Amino acid sequence: MDNRALTRAFRLAAQLLELHGENPFKIRAYEGTASALEALSFPVADVERTGLPDRTGLSKTAAAKVAEMLDTGSFEELDRLLATTPPGVVELLKIKGIGPKKIRSLWKDLGIEDGTQLRAAAENDEVSKLKGFGQKTQQSILDALDFTDQSRGKLLYPQGEELAHELLAHLEAAPGTAQAAVSGEVRRRLETIETVLLVAATTDAATARQVLNGLDGLTADPRRSGPFAWRGTATASGVQVEVRLVSPAEFVNQLLLTSATDAHLNGALTDELLPGQPASLRQWLKREQFATETELYQRAGLQYIEPELREGLWELPLARQQKLPQLLEPGDLRGSLHNHSTYSDGTHSLREMATFLRDGGYEYLGICDHSQAAHYANGLPVERVRQQHQEIDQLNQELAPFRIFKGIESDILSDGGLDYAPAVLETFDFIVASVHSNLKMDERKATTRVLRAIENPYTTMLGHPTGRLLLRREGYPLDHKAIIDACAKHNVIIEINANPWRLDLDWRWVHYALEQGVQLSINPDAHHTSGYADMRYGVLMGRKGGLTKATTFNTKSVEEAAEYFARRKAGIKPPLDFQDSLFG
Repeated sequence: MDNRALTRAFRLAAQLLELHGENPFKIRAYEGTASALEALSFPVADVERTGLPDRTGLSKTAAAKVAEMLDTGSFEELDRLLATTPPGVVELLKIKGIGPKKIRSLWKDLGIEDGTQLRAAAENDEVSKLKGFGQKTQQSILDALDFTDQSRGKLLYPQGEELAHELLAHLEAAPGTAQAAVSGEVRRRLETIETVLLVAATTDAATARQVLNGLDGLTADPRRSGPFAWRGTATASGVQVEVRLVSPAEFVNQLLLTSATDAHLNGALTDELLPGQPASLRQWLKREQFATETELYQRAGLQYIEPELREGLWELPLARQQKLPQLLEPGDLRGSLHNHSTYSDGTHSLREMATFLRDGGYEYLGICDHSQAAHYANGLPVERVRQQHQEIDQLNQELAPFRIFKGIESDILSDGGLDYAPAVLETFDFIVASVHSNLKMDERKATTRVLRAIENPYTTMLGHPTGRLLLRREGYPLDHKAIIDACAKHNVIIEINANPWRLDLDWRWVHYALEQGVQLSINPDAHHTSGYADMRYGVLMGRKGGLTKATTFNTKSVEEAAEYFARRKAGIKPPLDFQDSLFG
């Protein structure tokens, strides 16, 4: 039971209390407990139960519920709420855009108890007639239900990876297993996972199947399984699970077959094929058994291709020419840009965010709290910007040579302008421009809006270009080519937002951005010290697009980053009202 699971449980309790119309003070207490747990930088499960109030800052009542959750997997209040709420109504709480109060109206006034009933009511125009809904909300609900249906049975990459490695440990421990590996979508590092696939070399396939059949949380599908393949689902998520059971001699061939797309396996190896020569990797795999994947690529006349590149897009022609890049590694990153603190909606102070990053071996932090238009995220009015800059100056003296760069995540306003007047924008070292509001524009208007922000001389970096939330919300509709071309023209960096819910810029556009000479930055968008760990996922997505150390902005040293920001600012003509600035 990690901190995230605890936080989710107390947030769910708060939602259920609101759903049932219970005491607002009680609701806020549960939300406060969830926020307090989220802010902790140590595992609550490791704390002695009697010491929970002192270590966590929770009240004795809240700490007792946390202890109960740690020991039993739930707590009495949550059990009571779940017992009095139809399971389908609980599932409705996961739909983006409709909160507990609206779900209560749907449940109590229309008798809706699951997503199927909600869809039928919306399609029959019953939802729009409820007080507080209307046609626009009804259509939003239908759109959200469509997206939820499309996302069912899928996992975010970290969840898929975790499940895959849990299964791998069980397979490796099974009698007769000589070798096992994660393959498929997880090995190719796709952002969402539909099938968790593994390959096991075994001399005892029957025992391996017994092990899988006996695992809690898996549901076998005998109709789709066979002597050499176990298939089923992970019960909790519905994600498909497949384990290929092969002889040790077949292991490498099967691993490569299952960790590449058909386009990669069937792609032409040469422009002119010699008689009798295999035309594709698939043909090589049918012809010979290989001891290593490297050996296969060598026999095919190709440079070794990393699993995350095996998509059949641009990798084969470069591998034929021995021109594949040396991909970015997590250890290449020297700083973390686009992070939040308690100045806006972060859970750790500026000092805590800085010292945690410094102690992790990094050279610099870019703090980018929300700008003043982001009222929902406690965005910084101008006076708070001034206060933060003063604190940064003090911390930079104290923490040197580690450095905090003065950044802001400036909202891109509906007309494409940046939040704050130019005189205020001038005071930052760098500016991440992001869209957070008015997400319903069509592609033409949305692209025009973002293009205007890119053209603003103060924009250093474009943040999470589409604003997507994987498996929860579709992205902002953009003409990616036009956006990337504009970033190249105006020397604007594009972030790969490494939060597993975002992973935006999408990896499918990374290669094009690199071809246009655009620098990319792996940004965790951390709101908590634990958020820095997400940089790993940004690196994985960057690697899928061919990202290298040289093409990643935050592989620069602190001196190089400072010089870049200073040089870029020096090229901006000061606004006419600069002398009247509050900082002037």
